[in-house]
Amino acid sequence: MEFIAQNMAPIMFASLIVFLLIGYPVAFSLAANGLMFFFIGVLLSPYSGGSINLAWPLLHALPDNFYGSRVMSNDTLLAIPFFTFMGIVLERSGMAEDLLDTIGQLFGPIRGGLAYAVIFVGALLAATTGVVAASVIAMGLISLPIMLRYGYDRRLASGVIAASGTLAQIIPPSLVLIVLADQLGRSVGDMYAGALIPGLVLTVLYMSYVLIMSIIRPNSMPALPLEARTLGHGVMSLLVALVVTVALSYAAYRYLAPAHGDNADILGATAGVLFIYIVAIADKRLNFNMMSRLTQQVIIVLIPPLALIFLVLGTIFLGIATPTEGGAMGSVGALIMAAAKGRLSLDVVKQALASTTRLSSFVLFILIGARVFSLTFYGVNGHIWVEHLLTSLPGGETGFLIGVNLLVFFLAFFLDFFELAFIIVPLLAPAADKLGIDLIWFGVLLGVNMQTSFMHPPFGFALFYLRSVAARVPYLDRLTGKQIAPVTTGQIYWGAVPFVCIQVIMIGLTIAFPQMVMHYKGTTVDPGTIDYQVPEMPGLSPLGTPPADGTAPAGGGTAPATPDLSQPPSFGDSAPAKPAAPQPDLSQPPSFN
Repeated sequence: MEFIAQNMAPIMFASLIVFLLIGYPVAFSLAANGLMFFFIGVLLSPYSGGSINLAWPLLHALPDNFYGSRVMSNDTLLAIPFFTFMGIVLERSGMAEDLLDTIGQLFGPIRGGLAYAVIFVGALLAATTGVVAASVIAMGLISLPIMLRYGYDRRLASGVIAASGTLAQIIPPSLVLIVLADQLGRSVGDMYAGALIPGLVLTVLYMSYVLIMSIIRPNSMPALPLEARTLGHGVMSLLVALVVTVALSYAAYRYLAPAHGDNADILGATAGVLFIYIVAIADKRLNFNMMSRLTQQVIIVLIPPLALIFLVLGTIFLGIATPTEGGAMGSVGALIMAAAKGRLSLDVVKQALASTTRLSSFVLFILIGARVFSLTFYGVNGHIWVEHLLTSLPGGETGFLIGVNLLVFFLAFFLDFFELAFIIVPLLAPAADKLGIDLIWFGVLLGVNMQTSFMHPPFGFALFYLRSVAARVPYLDRLTGKQIAPVTTGQIYWGAVPFVCIQVIMIGLTIAFPQMVMHYKGTTVDPGTIDYQVPEMPGLSPLGTPPADGTAPAGGGTAPATPDLSQPPSFGDSAPAKPAAPQPDLSQPPSFN
């Protein structure tokens, strides 16, 4: 009994892992473990030697945990339904289809052009939706048949689609970054700023892999045939439009700088982009033919999502809006974009609201279960056990980071990223903070690592999403009339392996180059480089006191006389001091006459 009582924390954690491996729902596994071990802990408390601090009245804290600032009244988590709703409305609006078609035409003439387009659009969808499922399903439905039609390798095509969809995990406004910021007790805006560069670097690594494969195995990703390039040529026209936009933006910046200061660059860029967007629309509607068809389509399709990205992320980074307010503005922007395309209907809104409710309820139930579990786990000093276990790893901070990343990478085979964020992160954060690790950097590092949970065969959710929309049986291509072979589950799994390796490389780069994340702090000032200067005043020494040697002050004149500090100060026109009263003769009795 004493052994069990004094080792309740590791037994409780191992029991939770067993429950999860059996397949019991995560939220109920957390709550059931918490309540069961609370009952056991109260009974074994006398045998624990003070290591168990549980009593029945402690259960009264649960309602406060549920309705307090950690769950129901948590303003930070309110951003999750907003961003989810925004992503689903955008997916229903056909934005992904338009982007993939247009960017595919732009990159089509080069080998691997469709793969580049998928990664580029995946990054854009990640920056507008923040929902992995929406990105993977949309690109699987739209781009996978096109890639198979033109002879792309099935493993490469499925791996590119699944990996680019998971960029929504790390590129803001990612839902997991919101949860990580909440669990680490840090600002969501700082977490977004810190994750931006790692997300872009990971996108470049994906494109680099496609480039290398296009050189090593050119037949695995052929260029689009000429008859498939329906928008024709016009890259030079696009470059001219880009130069004109930059020139107009710079001119507007110079004009607005005297009146608007630091905001002039943003206003100038907005003016330039808005001008070229209006010109493209007018050129297409009125048939002026100043631009090529390709240039018109790229400008008209690309600028609205970029404007939405600025509306959401730009306002957050500039401090104009909180993440919750940014999500609300993004939801309104998504509705406007869907309405502008004529695809906003009551059914679309119903589907978006239903999906948002399901995801938000899923997150909320896991968080409630996590609060029950943590109440008991902290009561048996589990947090102290985990902190001692992690801080005692050999290698100090480096050993801690390696051990934690191996643990998260292993658990990602079995747990979803939300489950990892609610179960593991609250246990890791105190140890990281004690070792002096910046928690924003630590959170971004964990976010990159948790991204692998979507790509791990055989339980990766991105692989499941792609499997649900990829062809299972042979089918006839509607354009060419040829029979297309199906995509097997094995091909999807093997296609994901290289991108999991790239994600692991990204974890190493984040550890090796922390400044990719730490730039969120801005420029730090070393206090030792600050020079304090006190202005000199005529007739005074540098510290404002008369010269100690009685010499005349600089500039002529006589030095002021040293004041007599034994007398009270005189204020000029005050009444003369009264003569001192005579001292009484204490040798005689007092007289009251």
